[in-house]
Amino acid sequence: MSIRTLIRGGLVVTAADELHADVLIEDGRVAALAAHGSAAAAAWTADRTIDATGKYVIPGGVDAHTHMELPFGGTSASDTFETGTRAAAWGGTTTIVDFAVQSVGHALREGLDAWYAKADGQCAIDYAFHMILSDVNEHTLKEMDLLVEEGVTSFKLFMAYPGVFHSDDGQILRAMQRASGNGGLIMMHAENGIAIDVLVEQALARGETDPRHHGEVRKVLLEAEATHRAIQLARVAGSPLYVVHVSAEEAVAELAAARDKGLPVFGETCPQYLFLSTDNLAEPDFQGAKYVCSTPLRPREHQAALWRGLRTNDLQVVSTDHCPFCFRGQKELGRGDFSKIPNGLPGVENRMDLLHQAVLDGHISRRRWIEIACATPARMFGLYPQKGTIAPGSDADIVLYDPHAEQVISAETHHMNVDYSAYEGKRITGRVDTVLSRGELVIDQREFTGRAGHGVFIPRSTCQYL
Repeated sequence: MSIRTLIRGGLVVTAADELHADVLIEDGRVAALAAHGSAAAAAWTADRTIDATGKYVIPGGVDAHTHMELPFGGTSASDTFETGTRAAAWGGTTTIVDFAVQSVGHALREGLDAWYAKADGQCAIDYAFHMILSDVNEHTLKEMDLLVEEGVTSFKLFMAYPGVFHSDDGQILRAMQRASGNGGLIMMHAENGIAIDVLVEQALARGETDPRHHGEVRKVLLEAEATHRAIQLARVAGSPLYVVHVSAEEAVAELAAARDKGLPVFGETCPQYLFLSTDNLAEPDFQGAKYVCSTPLRPREHQAALWRGLRTNDLQVVSTDHCPFCFRGQKELGRGDFSKIPNGLPGVENRMDLLHQAVLDGHISRRRWIEIACATPARMFGLYPQKGTIAPGSDADIVLYDPHAEQVISAETHHMNVDYSAYEGKRITGRVDTVLSRGELVIDQREFTGRAGHGVFIPRSTCQYL
C-alpha cells in the first residue's frame, strides 16, 4: 500500500530555484509541487502531512565518493554498508556511489559481484557503484563495456599506491581510450605515487615517522603534476576526466586551465580540504594520525583556492571520500611509521551540515550548496533527475532541514562506526530534521525509522555533462 504524503509550508531549495511550495508524494516519487497557499496546494489530500514550516525542503544529498568496508593497509574501513548508509541518512544523504574494487589478476566482474554481495539487503538508502581498475589488460578493457551496459558507468584509476592500485601511463591511456568509446567516465586519483614512494623511503630513513610527515612527502607539486598528466592523457584519448579529492591550489589551476580550453575535465573536493589543514596532521601524541588521508590535508592557505574553485565551477562536486578507520587498533598500526597509517577519514554524516555552514560563512550560496552536494553529483554520474532534485517524477528523496538548529559535531553523538570525529567540537548552525527515501521516512524528527534493506541498487546512465 502506497502512502500519499504531503510536505507543507517549507522553503523548497533546489540547484535552480527557491520557492515556498508544498510537495505531494505518491508511490515513492514526487507527484507535484504547488505554491504554498495556492488553490492547487489547498486542494491536495494525503494520508500523512508533514509540517515543514520554518525549514528548508531540499533534495537528499548524493555522495559520489564513499568506501564502505574497503580493505586497505592490512585492515578494512570500519563502516559496513549498514552502518555507513544509516549514518549517511542521519546527515541528509540519500544516495551513495561506492567503489567496487578489482584485485590484480582478477576480473572486474569478480570485484563487482563481491560489492553487490556486501551491500545487498544492508543499505538504509539507495546506492550505486563505480569500479576501481587495478589491472588494465585486454580482458578487463572488454569488461568495461559490459559494466557500462549494466549501469556501472565510471571507472577509477590510481596514479598513486604502486604495488596496490597503481596504473602506469600506458594502462591509463588504454582505459581512457576504452571509456571514450563506451561513454564511461574515468575518475583519477592524481598523485605521482612513484615519486612519493621515494620521498616516503627517504623520510623514514631520516627518522621522520610522525603523521605530519605523511602530508610533507605527498607534495602539492606531485598532485599538480599528476593532474596535468592525467588531463593530457585524457586529451590524447579523447576521453572525459573527473579528478577526485582535489586538495591544493596548484591542482585546481590545472583543472581551470583545461576547462578554459573547453575540455571535458571535472574536479571534486571534500569537506576535509575545506575545513581541516596540516595543523590537524601535526597534532601531538599521534593524534595527527586521525587526519591521514590521500591526497593529504594541505596548509590552510589552500582553502581559499578550493572555495573559489567551487564558486567559479572549476570544481563541481563536494563528496566525502568517506573511508573511516578507528583510531584505536587501526590508525595505531602506523605508530612509528606514518606510511603504515590506514588512509581515510570519516565524513559521510557531516558533509551536508558543513556545506550549510559554508553558506552561512559566505563561501557559497544556498542554491550552490544543493548544486555541489545533490544535483551535480547526480548529473555527473547519470542519476539525474531520478536523484538530486525535487521535481515531478523524481524519487521522493527529500530532507527537511532546520537552518536555525545549532549543534556541536562529536564522536559522542555521530552515527558513523568510528571512534573519533574529524570535526570534534566544531559548532555549526543547521541540522537535518527529517529524511525521506523514495517517500519512506528514514529519519523522522531526529529519530531513525529506516531499515537495512530499504536501499536498492540504482543502475546509472552515463555522465550527463558530455
